[in-house]
Amino acid sequence: MAYSHKPVMLREVLEFLNPLAGQKFIDCTLGGAGYTLALADRVGERGKVVAIDLDSLALSNAAEEIKNRKLKNIILIQDNFKNLETIIGANFPAEERFDGLVLDLGLSSAQLDDENRGFSFKGDRPLDMAFGPANGRSTADIVNYYPLLELTRIFREYGEERRAYQIAKAIVAGRRIKKFKTTAELIALIESAAASHNRSRIHPATRVFQALRMETNEELPALSEVLPAAARILKTGGRLVVVSFHSGEDRIVKRYLKDTPGWKILTKRPIIPTEDETRENPRARSAKLRAAIKI
Repeated sequence: MAYSHKPVMLREVLEFLNPLAGQKFIDCTLGGAGYTLALADRVGERGKVVAIDLDSLALSNAAEEIKNRKLKNIILIQDNFKNLETIIGANFPAEERFDGLVLDLGLSSAQLDDENRGFSFKGDRPLDMAFGPANGRSTADIVNYYPLLELTRIFREYGEERRAYQIAKAIVAGRRIKKFKTTAELIALIESAAASHNRSRIHPATRVFQALRMETNEELPALSEVLPAAARILKTGGRLVVVSFHSGEDRIVKRYLKDTPGWKILTKRPIIPTEDETRENPRARSAKLRAAIKI
C-alpha cells in the first residue's frame, strides 16, 4: 500500500524552523515524510534529520523514498515520540543537541485508508486504532470492557461529543449481547443511538472514533511527555514547532509554552492553514501551529 499524505502547513513549518545547511533536526511524526524530506533537502549532506514513527507502513514508505533520492542524512526510528530522550541517547553522544524539532499530531491519509485498521468509519474493518505494534492498549478492549463512566469521559474529553453518556450507555448495553469486533458493528450502534439527535454535517461516529484513537494511543499523555524532553535536547536558539488538530492538544502546547520558563513564543495566536490549502486538503482545516525558540 502506498503511503499517501500531504504535509500540513509545510511552508509555515519550514519558516518557523528556519533550517540551514549543516544543522540537525528531529521530525517526531514522520508520517508521509513531507517534513523530513524538506528538512533533509535544506540541511544538506552535512546536516542530519532524525525521523520517528510507530507505524511500519510510514517507515517503509520513507525508506523507499530515501533510497530513490539517494539521501544519506536521514535516520529512521520506529518508536513512540514520548521516548524521545531514550531514542536520541541510543543514537547520538550524550551531549548532542539539536537545532529544531517538529510534531504533526494529525492522522495521515494513509492510516485512514488502511483497510487492516479501523481509523476510518467507512467500510468494515478490525476495531484496531493503534499506531504501531508496540502499543499497549487495544481499541476493542476499550470498547468492550471500559466502565460506562470511563467511556463517557473519553468521548466527552477527547471527542468533545455532546451525547457522550448516551452513546457510552448504548455501547455498554450492546456489548452485553455481543462483543464488538469491527468498525461496522460499532458504527451501526452509534448511528442508532444518535439518529434522532444528529443535526451535524459530520458523521455521528466521527468524534467517538477520534476519542477511541486518542485513548488507544495515549496521545495527550505522550504529548505532555515529549514537550519537556524536546526542551532538554534542543540547543539554545533551537526551534520547536507543533501542529495540532484537537483542542486538547493545542491547549497542552499553549499552556506548556506559557508556563515554562526558557521559551520565546513566536506565535501569540496559533497559525492556521490558508484558504487555498484547506481547499486542496480538507483534512488540514482544523490544524493549528504553535512555535517557540529555546532561550
